[in-house]
Amino acid sequence: MRIRVWGSRGSIPVSGREYLRYGGDTTCLEIRTKSDDIFIVDAGTGIRRLGNLLIEDQRYTYHFLITHGHWDHLMGWPFFKPLYLDHVTIRVHRCPFPKKFVENMVSKVMTPPNFPIRPSELRAKIVYEDGNPTRFEVGSMAVEPIPLSHPNMGSGYKFIEDGKTFVFLTDNELGFVHPGGLPRDRYVEFAYGADLLFHDAEYTPEEYESKVLWGHSSYTEAVDLALQAGVQTLGLFHHSQERDDEEIDKIVENCRKMIASEGHTMDCFAVAADMYFEL
Repeated sequence: MRIRVWGSRGSIPVSGREYLRYGGDTTCLEIRTKSDDIFIVDAGTGIRRLGNLLIEDQRYTYHFLITHGHWDHLMGWPFFKPLYLDHVTIRVHRCPFPKKFVENMVSKVMTPPNFPIRPSELRAKIVYEDGNPTRFEVGSMAVEPIPLSHPNMGSGYKFIEDGKTFVFLTDNELGFVHPGGLPRDRYVEFAYGADLLFHDAEYTPEEYESKVLWGHSSYTEAVDLALQAGVQTLGLFHHSQERDDEEIDKIVENCRKMIASEGHTMDCFAVAADMYFEL
């Protein structure tokens, strides 16, 4: 599988010279499989640039997954240009959300007065896949969802192809179990042995003390989970809008010191826009 990051910022997009290396766009991932299928995860502001590339590449069929309905993960949807082309097909996978839940989340972004173009005016064919499976397959890729511990519920995902595993757990609060969420041990089990894990690491430990229940984790909690799960590589995700490049560098340095002090060799980095991974 080939993974490209189009946005890793949390809460709201940012711009300026202090954000150049890690980027300012909010959550959007593109995953291309060996069977040549395309998955898109979340429609943060990064999806705008992705849409332009897909049109340039003349790729018109995609599988779309959403982690949850908060604004920063959907605000780019109206600016995804393939939506306005009648030869585009987008297969939206509902799992693990109940029927109509995803449709409502997506349509509200473009419901007046939020946006001048209504969902009914989109020209792309949007297919909402029925069912609520615990695992499904598209070509060479298997996908497993897991409930996130986050206000208003959400879903993380595990992508499995040819024995390689990528786990995506953004907006996941390890220090508190929200309604619909799971205890920490369940996320350790879910991520166990992953080749690559992206996990929410929005806060420092000091910041988290005043932000319990807000739906995000500290970087120390993300490192602890990754070490316990025995993952090979940890990517810190959902960077605070208040965090500039130098501050993120310091967090990565602290994480690497934590890992070394435990006698582990796990790789750790901060996920940046335009990063590319091949598993």
